[in-house]
Amino acid sequence: MLQGLLILVAYVIGSIPTGVIVGRLRGFDPRAVGSGNIGTSNVIRAGGMSAALMTFAGDVLKGAIPVLIARAAGFPVATIAWTGLAAFVGAICSVFLFFQGGKGIAAALGVWLAISPLAILFALIVFAVVLAISRIMSLSSICASLALPPTVAILGLPHEYLLLAILMAVLALFRHRENIKRLSRGEEPKFQPRRSGSVAS
Repeated sequence: MLQGLLILVAYVIGSIPTGVIVGRLRGFDPRAVGSGNIGTSNVIRAGGMSAALMTFAGDVLKGAIPVLIARAAGFPVATIAWTGLAAFVGAICSVFLFFQGGKGIAAALGVWLAISPLAILFALIVFAVVLAISRIMSLSSICASLALPPTVAILGLPHEYLLLAILMAVLALFRHRENIKRLSRGEEPKFQPRRSGSVAS
């Protein structure tokens, strides 16, 4: 009973549309500008660095907090994994946005910071290297997502966490399907943040 409630609460927390909330506070709607995504990469294009940092922090926390609660409560590994997955699903399929959402990368970062900081460190290194070379945020996110399952396997984490990493990677690829199409055509835009305080028209 408590485990099911925790997983439901994790989904609701993950569903909080941080980018939309930050956008309203700053006078824009990320869904109406740029790529239409509510995540950090579009918020930074629409509202600048400070808005993006607020969005990123909120998205990381909504992934981390449910998992930290599950761990602190002493739930088994399987429940912790399901809790992390629920928070991630909420981020990409929000009940507050008619089951739409972002790409879930920042929420995934929060989930794995709470589960295994070492595992996410390797994924972050992949993200940073790919971003430095390509300057394409979506490609960096995709590569980091693909790097996570083998990293979890190499670290010898419980198989429930390996399954979580695989499911999250598959869902991340699905959410990036339009980006993948643009990448294949050479049409994916490079990362070009706006200055803080500016808002896309």
